[in-house]
Amino acid sequence: MKEEKLRELLSSLTVTEKIGQLIQVPGNMLNAEGQELGVRDELGIGEELLRNVGSTLNVVGAGQVRRVQEEYLKRSSAKIPLMFMADIIYGFRTVYPIPLALGCSFEPELLRRLCEATARESTAAGAQVTFSPMGDLVRDARWGRCLESTGEDPHMNAAYVRAMVEGFQEGLSEEGAARGLASCVKHFAAYGAPEGGRDYNTVDMSERRLRQDYLPSYRAGVEAGCEMIMTSFNTVDGIPSTGNCWLMKDVLRKEWGFEGVVITDYAAIAELIAHGVAADQKEASQLAMEADVDIDMCTGCYGGSLEELIREGRLTMEQLDAAVWRVLRLKNKLGLFEDPFRGADAAEEERISLCADFRALSREAAVKCSVLLENKGGLLPLSLEAEKRKAGESEAPAAEDAKAAGRVALIGPFADRKDALGMWAIHGDKNAVVTIREAFAEMPGLSFDWTEGCEALLPEDYTDLPALSQSGEREPWSEEKREKEWSRALALAGEADTVILALGEDPVQGGEGGSRTRLTLPGDQRKLLYEVKKRAARVIVVLFAGRPLVLDEVKELADALLLVWYPGTEGGAAIRDMLFGVSEPQGRLSMSLPRSVGQLPLYYNHFSTGRPYDGKTVNRFFSRYTDCPNTPLYPYGYGLSYHSAAYGPVRLSASVLGPGESITAAVDVTNTGSRDGVETVQLYVRDVTGSVVRPVKELKDVQKLFLKAGETKQAAFVITEEMLRFYGRDLQYRSEPGRFLLGIGPDSSVRLDAEFTLTEK
Repeated sequence: MKEEKLRELLSSLTVTEKIGQLIQVPGNMLNAEGQELGVRDELGIGEELLRNVGSTLNVVGAGQVRRVQEEYLKRSSAKIPLMFMADIIYGFRTVYPIPLALGCSFEPELLRRLCEATARESTAAGAQVTFSPMGDLVRDARWGRCLESTGEDPHMNAAYVRAMVEGFQEGLSEEGAARGLASCVKHFAAYGAPEGGRDYNTVDMSERRLRQDYLPSYRAGVEAGCEMIMTSFNTVDGIPSTGNCWLMKDVLRKEWGFEGVVITDYAAIAELIAHGVAADQKEASQLAMEADVDIDMCTGCYGGSLEELIREGRLTMEQLDAAVWRVLRLKNKLGLFEDPFRGADAAEEERISLCADFRALSREAAVKCSVLLENKGGLLPLSLEAEKRKAGESEAPAAEDAKAAGRVALIGPFADRKDALGMWAIHGDKNAVVTIREAFAEMPGLSFDWTEGCEALLPEDYTDLPALSQSGEREPWSEEKREKEWSRALALAGEADTVILALGEDPVQGGEGGSRTRLTLPGDQRKLLYEVKKRAARVIVVLFAGRPLVLDEVKELADALLLVWYPGTEGGAAIRDMLFGVSEPQGRLSMSLPRSVGQLPLYYNHFSTGRPYDGKTVNRFFSRYTDCPNTPLYPYGYGLSYHSAAYGPVRLSASVLGPGESITAAVDVTNTGSRDGVETVQLYVRDVTGSVVRPVKELKDVQKLFLKAGETKQAAFVITEEMLRFYGRDLQYRSEPGRFLLGIGPDSSVRLDAEFTLTEK
């Protein structure tokens, strides 16, 4: 529709019809067969308003979308199509690794590809807007929603958000094309920094910290062209985001030039009352509208208050029209006025869902995101050549027999788990998930026994997790089953040459509302590890998780430790391939793994203090713990490989960087192992002296090098003045002249042993 016609449509709407465009209702308010639009008393939305609501939440499936849209348009007085929005976070029917795992890839292009695939799969099912990506920086593993973030580093988070927006929205702007999902970047802002790691809790930080570390990812999404921003539940400088004019108008709209739609998170306008900044829904609605918040997600605030606020003169018709215009403009961009169903096609949905290409991408992503934390004695990858040679199927030499898998026992609550996808895979097909057991069964030459051994949780955990106990989907094991599984696990461990122990955090323990104060393996899993280790010659732990866990005991007991997070639809196949050397785990940690919960929040790019601790001094009067090292158990950027790499000294093209100039920092990287592999080369820089305290180091760039065995390649990074800017004492974003230290290596523990100077002239 031409803009002139769209303007005419806006001017023709009644006040009720306009307000309706700013209301999103939950999908369960729309009858499953599209025959009836029910009125939810608790929302207080009248029948006339309900007939003109602008959007709905989590209604997907081509047939369902078409039925709901058809019935809605019959009843609507304005005849403006619904927008169908959904939580499509890391895949649709095909599920990919969780975003925290994807952050371990250090490959934004991978995220762009899988988001484009997700858009293709979900738009065929009628989805039009996705509430993704999450741009929240995370540094506290107690927070359950770590799994939705790409990690603790501002530079990489921004790169990932940009790539994801571009992937979701590929083809969106092409006229007449029913391609691409409109992307909603969330949760604006700093939702990932709640005090104590407790979800929905207060966020309180300086404006400098907010701008330097937390805002860059959201801004990257805006610069990439995201169509929507979602407000966060938390406060920013004492004011909830949903009613924060400085954040939503001054920063988002004026500074960044965002012209798209702002939507609340679920029921966030009503929560302004509980925050204590609004006395009632009318006052809460006024605060949100004054902050340029366009869509009220799933409350009756706007529906019950806006008309009266305008009549009383507390809001203007111009404010209402501006919000409605932004919603109509997005609907027009989606092509809904020409095709209200926007490509929802049951035949195409069936053809494309879980297709071979998407499953292959899921497997590729799982390999690139899995992090090898331990590999004592080079145990992995395991070999089946000895077994094949005994059967006369291989003439390979016996040199690799030390890695021979031998008799394998697969044990653990995640050995055959189809729902280990994380909280937000709500549209994923669990039946399509490949488990480790299933993948092992498909591998020629591999003979194995398996059992769970124990549950992921203890019986009392079911009471502590209401979502689990109320769902009725799972019940605690009987005492008889617990004893039987435990005995079988220990018997198999004693008979096996190699035990593969699949352990982890139960998916119900993480996600929204999943904050935890204990981050060790839950249930009887640590006990199982101890008992198996007593009986088994060697133990390989495959670890599932949605956040960093405290793994000191696991590190000590495991002969090899592979962190696979929640790896997605093809997780089991990817795990099998990595364990047996078909592929090499390529992931590098996107969050530091703590030694203790007492270290949290924990991140590599922290400030220096006036009494920095070198890790050696005995004197207690330094910034240190008396019962634990300051350093993480595993640092940001860390990950082992099946190859080994040696780094040469850093070479700088110049020692002085002037205005408009650049310096190249180069290093030779040699694959000193016997296998080809991918090395993730990381550049870290430190600003030695500034007008404000600067981090001890900051990641500035990454390169992934494919190295054949014995091959040497150069990694070269271009450093410019723009890369060295920060928010100084006056909150202006610029660089300052002085000394800079630089290091290039495999993770954030690299020494900064090169130096250059930035000058003003």
